[in-house]
Amino acid sequence: MRKRARFRVLAVGTTLVAALLTGCGDEQGTSAGQGERIVMGMTDEVLAVDPASGYDPGSWLVFNNVFQSLLSFPKNGGEPQPEAARSCEFTDDGSQVFQCVLKDGLKFTNGNPLTSKDVKFSFERTLRIDDPDGPAVMLSGIEEIETPDAETVVFRLASPDATFPQKIASGAGSIVDHRAYPADELRTDGKAVGSGVYRLDSYGEKEAVFSVNPDYVGPAEVRNSGMTMRLFHGDQAALKEALSSGEVDLAYRGLAMDDIADLDAAASAENGVEVVEGTSAEVHHLVFNMEHPVTGKPGVRKAIAYLLDRSTLIRDVYRRTAEPLYSIVPAGITGHNTAFFDAYGSRPQPAKAKAALRAEGITEKVELTLWATPVRYGPATVREFEEIAQQLNASGLFEAKVKSVELDEYEKGIEAGEYGVYVKGWVPDYPDADNFTAPFFGEDNVLGNGYDAGRITSELLPRTAAASDRAATVEDFGEIQDIVARDLPILPVWQGKQYAVAHEDISGLEWTLDASTVFRFWEIGKGSAG
Repeated sequence: MRKRARFRVLAVGTTLVAALLTGCGDEQGTSAGQGERIVMGMTDEVLAVDPASGYDPGSWLVFNNVFQSLLSFPKNGGEPQPEAARSCEFTDDGSQVFQCVLKDGLKFTNGNPLTSKDVKFSFERTLRIDDPDGPAVMLSGIEEIETPDAETVVFRLASPDATFPQKIASGAGSIVDHRAYPADELRTDGKAVGSGVYRLDSYGEKEAVFSVNPDYVGPAEVRNSGMTMRLFHGDQAALKEALSSGEVDLAYRGLAMDDIADLDAAASAENGVEVVEGTSAEVHHLVFNMEHPVTGKPGVRKAIAYLLDRSTLIRDVYRRTAEPLYSIVPAGITGHNTAFFDAYGSRPQPAKAKAALRAEGITEKVELTLWATPVRYGPATVREFEEIAQQLNASGLFEAKVKSVELDEYEKGIEAGEYGVYVKGWVPDYPDADNFTAPFFGEDNVLGNGYDAGRITSELLPRTAAASDRAATVEDFGEIQDIVARDLPILPVWQGKQYAVAHEDISGLEWTLDASTVFRFWEIGKGSAG
């Protein structure tokens, strides 16, 4: 998310790793660190520092910097490269047996060696704990893990999964010390023991402090001497003030959209800050409860789809810091189409909305509550929903209102089936169309809306998962998107851009704002070291 020289990442490759992953990943980075300590501010919450829990952007920011995975996403996104592993490969023709060999000399920040036993322990621990707020769902395809020696790990998958390298390159693949973490419960002391580029020195309500791990073995080259992350817990005004006063060097995830737009317009040498823009595959959806007495009716869902004015919403609420989204797979991801644009158009169509309601036998205004939560899916979420309610009401066909509740109550309400329509944001775990489809359908999906996905789950997703050539999945993913546009279990609203706002002596942010969503502390420099 960068400006002043507008940054765009390279396109994500279309062929997943089916052969040996070697090469640049074997080059070892500079682990000692250089330059000054950097202070960043963020309004997102960090919900966990134990990688068996935490399936949110703030937590994964910690995981990606403190823990190693076998593979990692290089800057500019693209295919996973070796990280803790020296090499990884599918050893069968069916993408069901995946083997990795570890690098020499790996050790945790407590001095213990990292071996295949720790890798096996980490994955099995996440699956065993199966925390509802954790990433176990991403690893559910693992059937068995073998460790024939201290350096070799063999994953046997229950079914073909060509995206498995991308899954284990994410925060879900974080490796912990088996001697420092309980096998069947979460660690709750706010401490972390990893082997990543940084060590977590302290973590509290107001800040997390990271220092460079001198024993790190991997491809990262560190351009600072440490990072302090100030936590503003949704307080956008306080984050803006901290940036203006110099209390923080950069702000990431959490400035108000108005502030970003204003700072962008005024960015110059005079105010000493720049707005840095990068690509993002973060998306927002309206989710419809398919079993609700109101939104369970197809005509109601179609009417909402015909009335949603994404462009006005993005102009007035997000100040053009997002893009309209017309499918469940965002632009820039292989397989994206515009199924919702084709079916419902880009501008409000009240006549078609009215016809959809009348076909359902509805002649009165539809009473509808839009449910939101104030921080989890972005600080402008409530304003976004108020704008959508206003658009629906302006048609004369709806009497919509917005209710916002804190996250715990919100999740309970979804689970209980109390809400007819609610918001879900999604920051991808890996840049593949699979990650915008597989988690949303089938049993135990993240939507919890009672949608029977039929062929999507039984046929199309298994077939795309087995295809090592991702370009060969385009037709099937296109059909998935078309089915979702027809059935309307969710309604895509917008696709985000990533932004960071930094003082002029901060550099390197262009290498940490890409579709992989990995915010790489080590790429950021300050002053002459930057």
